Parts: sequence; structure tokens; C-alpha cells
Amino acid sequence: MAHYDAILLSSFGGPEGQDDVIPFLRNVTAGRGIPDERLEEVAHHYRHFGGVSPINEQNRQLKAALEAELAKRGIDLPVYWGNRNWAPYFGDVVAEAERNGHTELLGLVTSAYTSYSGVGQYREDFQKATAGTGVAIDRVREYFDHPGFVQPFIEGVQDAAAELAAEGVAADRTHIMYVTHSIPTRASQESGAGFEDRVGTGEGGAYVAQHLGVAQVINEAAASSSPWSLVYQSRSGAPSTPWLEPDINDAIEELAVGGLTDAIVIVPFGFVSDHMEVMWDLDNEAVETAGEHGLKVRRVPTPGVHPAYVAGLVDLVLERVNDVPEAERPHLTALGPWPDHARVAGGAVLDPAQEATSR
Repeated sequence: MAHYDAILLSSFGGPEGQDDVIPFLRNVTAGRGIPDERLEEVAHHYRHFGGVSPINEQNRQLKAALEAELAKRGIDLPVYWGNRNWAPYFGDVVAEAERNGHTELLGLVTSAYTSYSGVGQYREDFQKATAGTGVAIDRVREYFDHPGFVQPFIEGVQDAAAELAAEGVAADRTHIMYVTHSIPTRASQESGAGFEDRVGTGEGGAYVAQHLGVAQVINEAAASSSPWSLVYQSRSGAPSTPWLEPDINDAIEELAVGGLTDAIVIVPFGFVSDHMEVMWDLDNEAVETAGEHGLKVRRVPTPGVHPAYVAGLVDLVLERVNDVPEAERPHLTALGPWPDHARVAGGAVLDPAQEATSR
């Protein structure tokens, strides 16, 4: 059994007021030399909601839900919460944990899939946060196909399909769009480095393979006979840099112009909560695009604090605490269970052979 004395709920962070928006975006884009004038083009998404991203409050709720689930199971592990890009920052939280005598942390990262932004950047920030300290951080594996993460989406697809059917929309005239964050195509391809035995050598690497696998699982479990596709959102960066496509808005327009559907179901299965990119890019822009073409639309909820998701995260904690063998770890696709991560201690990655550099 591994010894951990605390859990670190690890997330992206977000502004909590109008004055926070530009400083937050500077943190997110640090090192890229993007002027404030360009950041303001993105800032209006946050300013539309009073400068407050919902992600921090959602993480407070998730922290409370995790604490309740741990207590229910009799597991004595305090839960800390830290962010990459806004307070509470990882460095401050690690310092607090060390003052409290907690030096063996297990990270629960609010990113379910394999990519540099979902794995590599968290690892780098853990290194910075632990540098010069006596604190070590392990993290749970990517849980894209863990039953606790997938179940809320299955229920959401079933509910959306039932609502549309009650309104007289036939299943074959309903298109299900499984949507996730777009990333540069090169980053997607590199996400499979070191894992070719699992994802093959085709385009898209682990990132695309994981999403396709989970979409198939959701569709089959929901007993859906509707056509479906994998689409992307929130593309950013230089126009000359290729990113994963199609964008959800382009895909909606193509379906509508072709007369191929009467309704769409948006499944934001790349995300664990209804944060800004879900609220703006989907609930605002994608829903508006569908409305412009006269299409009915339903947007499936993200896991948030769904009981299955919260219980699944605690299961992932116990998986590491009890060093559960890979063969006994739950997974719903042929890609899983994804391997554990290398340990980060004192700013160094321990056992680097275990960690593919491009994850």
C-alpha cells in the first residue's frame, strides 16, 4: 500500500472579478508575448459573465463533494485545492500542506484525457511548486474511460434523446456531436508518443483515439441509433498553425445546409464541469449557430458533482493507495486503463522512464 497523507484537487483556475480577467489571461499565455489588446478579445467571454469564471466555485463544490464521499467511506485524507493559473496557486497550496505536515500528496487532476495541456503542463507546475520543498506529488491516471466519468454522459445522451423524441424528432434526424477542446494537430499526434502499442501510429495520437473510444462507448451504452461525430471547439493561436477539426459551428452549418438533421445533441465529453468554454463556446455560440439554422438543440451536462463522478474519483484515489494491479482497474475502452504517472518530488520527476515526455 502507498502512503499518502492528503489529496490535491488540481485544476486550471479562473478569474473571480473584472479586475482579475487580464491578469488571469496573462498567466494562461505567459511566455507567448501576447499583448493585452489581443487578450481583451478573449476577455469579453469572461466580462459577459461579470468577469467571473464558474470554474473556481465548481471546484469548491467538487472539493466538498469529495470530502463527503471520503468521510462516508471512512477514508481520512484531507483535500487541498490548487490551480495552475489563478489563486489558490499550486505553490501556495503545497507550502500550506507542508506547514500542516502533509508531504505525500496524491493529485486529482480535472483533465481526463492525454495531452500536453492536460498532463505535461500540470507535471511542470507540480515540479515548480515542489522545488526546494519536502513535498512529493503523485497523480491519478487519466480517467477518460473510467465508469465514473463516463456514466454522467451516458445518462445525458439518453435524457436528451428522450426529450427530442417526445417532441417528435426521429432518432435518424438527430445528430449527436461529441465535442472536446481542439488542440494543435502536432500536439495531438505527439500525445501518443510512447503509447503506440495502445493507440497505433495513425494521426491524432492518444488524444483523438481516447475521445473516439469514449464516444463509441457512450453511444452504445445509451442505445443510440442516431448518427454521431467527433467535433472540436475553442480553437486559438495563429491561423497558420493546424488544429484539430471540424469546429462544432462549421459542423452544425454543414449538417443544416445539407438537410441532414433536425436536431443536434451536444455532448461536452472533453470537460469535467460547465466552465467558461462550455458556457460561452457551446451554450452561447454553438446553440446560436443551431438556432440560426432552425435546428433543435440539447446540451448534455458535464459530470460536475454527479455522484458517479465523485465516487469514481475516490475510486481512483484508492486505486493508488492500495496499488491495485492494472488488470483490476476499471476501464470501458480497449485503450485503458491508462498507466500511472511518474512521481514529482522536490521539483524533480522521479522514474522518468515511466513518463513519456510528450504526454
